[in-house]
Amino acid sequence: MTDLVSNLSLGLQVALSLKNLGLCFLGCLIGTLIGVLPGVGPIATITMLLPITFGLDPVGALIMLAGIYYGAQYGGSTTAILVNIPGEATSVVTTLDGHQMAKQGRAGVALGIAAIGSFIAGCVATVIIAAMAAPLTKMALLFGPADYFSLMVLGLMFAVVLARGSVVKAIGVILVGILLSTVGTDLESGEERLTFGWSEISDGLDVAVVAMGMFGFAEILRNLESTQARDVVHAAIGNLLPNRKDFGQAAAPIARGTILGSILGLLPGNGAVLGPFASYTLEKKLAKDGSRFGKGAIEGVAGPESANNAGAQTAFIPLLTLGIPPNAVMALMVGAMTIHGIVPGPQIMTKQPQLFWGMIASMWIGNLMLLIINLPLIGLWVRLLKVPYRLMFPSIVLLCCIGIYSINNSPTEVIMTAGFGIFGYALLKFGLEPAPLLLGFVLGRLMEEKLRQALVISRGSFSTFVDCQLWSGACARPLSTGLLVLSAIIVVIAVLPSIRKSRDEVFVED
Repeated sequence: MTDLVSNLSLGLQVALSLKNLGLCFLGCLIGTLIGVLPGVGPIATITMLLPITFGLDPVGALIMLAGIYYGAQYGGSTTAILVNIPGEATSVVTTLDGHQMAKQGRAGVALGIAAIGSFIAGCVATVIIAAMAAPLTKMALLFGPADYFSLMVLGLMFAVVLARGSVVKAIGVILVGILLSTVGTDLESGEERLTFGWSEISDGLDVAVVAMGMFGFAEILRNLESTQARDVVHAAIGNLLPNRKDFGQAAAPIARGTILGSILGLLPGNGAVLGPFASYTLEKKLAKDGSRFGKGAIEGVAGPESANNAGAQTAFIPLLTLGIPPNAVMALMVGAMTIHGIVPGPQIMTKQPQLFWGMIASMWIGNLMLLIINLPLIGLWVRLLKVPYRLMFPSIVLLCCIGIYSINNSPTEVIMTAGFGIFGYALLKFGLEPAPLLLGFVLGRLMEEKLRQALVISRGSFSTFVDCQLWSGACARPLSTGLLVLSAIIVVIAVLPSIRKSRDEVFVED
């Protein structure tokens, strides 16, 4: 306990510096803005801002990028409540009761309880991160190359289970991502792989190029083909502070949503998206009158919004302690760390404690800033929501192009990004998700490295991953074996028709 207090004290000293406070506020403000505006997601925004972080110190850069991510979760609820369009995938559930409350003249109460629930959940999740960080980091130090490889396989299998639609398609998309990660020069042999003699990609594909194309340009194309009108609620927003009765109804859902979201946020493969859905289902089952849900029940806003924000923050745990990104945004955070010469994993806590604890402490400060940013600026967000998308997308495209060009001053990379944009749009049209591809792309390089290290240590024997003797029960690699067995069980469960049917029902199409 003493160590935890001293570590958090160190983190607060780092996070409360004037520069880091400014970067945290900027990240939260940008995150809220992109969460409010449908069609602009945190993945594309973080990719656009990666070049800007070159001139910042690593701590400040990661504090700002983290603020964009969890800030977007706050902003998404504003759009869901006022326009009935989820600004973020995690805000889909909030539209069900939040927009009905707005139509009943209770938009202010819905926005207020969403912000308060998110703030409470964010604070609790920050404490959970701080408490779990040291034990998980110590455990991660016990991992060998074979164990790390198996852990990454498990992460990708979770991505398969949590992806919408066909399991086979999800596996195929992940394999494409892993294949793309092998493009470039082999560091051991010096041979070029899959470059087809094209020197521009001899150093491999840049994560920003792939991410911006798959999520930035592809999302622009998808939004341009949509004729969805933004019907902003015309009724008065009303008082933003919920009354005693509203607080009484929302208190238990906020607590349950926080716990549920915190647990699901740990799951690799974007488990944080499941939090709001699971919370909504739980609250509906626990309610005395389930028929109220979908008609403006405040519990249907409080629980999912708390789960949403808690999951967004606990998603940092596997990234900071194990070096494994659980979703596409965390994969970009790995890219940001790599840009600054930081190797994600358990060594961060021991070698760079200021970075580790500074980032954790900044999350609590960021949640407080978001509470201050969101509620007073509701009028501004309403006016922004009335701007047609056709007027916004040219500036978004321009910013994307400037961001990509500024990385290596390469016009070729801008063209490649456009190519990945068309590819990402094609995936969406065929009902495939681009997020597992980016996860496979980022983890592919790490997987290859750990696979080679494990094989070198075992002198080329693949038995190093499952070194067990069935007749004696002895197992030299219990961690690796257990993780691979768990991965196999997850895939088997995913392909069972009954499980797949219920899974597809949970994921509501935006």
